Amino acid sequence: MARLSGSDLVSMTIRVECYAGYRDEQEPLAFWLGERRLAVRSIVDRWFAPAQRWFKVDAEDGHVYVLRHDEKTGEWELAAFTRGGG
Repeated sequence: MARLSGSDLVSMTIRVECYAGYRDEQEPLAFWLGERRLAVRSIVDRWFAPAQRWFKVDAEDGHVYVLRHDEKTGEWELAAFTRGGG
């Protein structure tokens, strides 16, 4: 897998572990980049489109990721990545 710089915009299919909230809407708990599992420390922001849900998450590696869920296909994608400041 290619290394990403802090400002790279990517779109790649990923595997996401979820839980269903009180309205049965999936929210990410962790996601896999290749063989590496990253726990979600917090959901920083979220927004919705008619058939998509987006989550800006703070991951355990200190970086921020934007995950997109296609509700029609059930697929998740890594839509953006920002390198943490630490």
